[in-house]
Amino acid sequence: QVQLVESGGGLVQPGGSLRLSCTASGFTFSTYAMSWYRQAPGKEREVVASINTRGSSTNYADSVKGRFTVSRDNAKNTVYLQMNSLKPEDTGVYYCRTGYWVPTTSSSWGQGTQVTVSS
Repeated sequence: QVQLVESGGGLVQPGGSLRLSCTASGFTFSTYAMSWYRQAPGKEREVVASINTRGSSTNYADSVKGRFTVSRDNAKNTVYLQMNSLKPEDTGVYYCRTGYWVPTTSSSWGQGTQVTVSS
């Protein structure tokens, strides 16, 4: 059974940092590209960052470029999203999915992890 569990969210002040984790099970993690998405209140879900199977290629939404870093540890079946210089507009629920920039049917949306950037 394919499962993706996101964690690491929380409340942080503007300019702060958070590190999100997404732990996978039920499939061969190392053979799938992975992506992070977020959904802000009242907005459509959007892709934030993607990473290929080996971690040698990444891509970022313009809104987070230079502030967010996606990485993965295939030995731990985990993909990470390091978020620095956080802004209020980064607030939302963050999800991970299989696929590079576009979600694949190999997985489905999990519960996500809430990130709130506020003073």
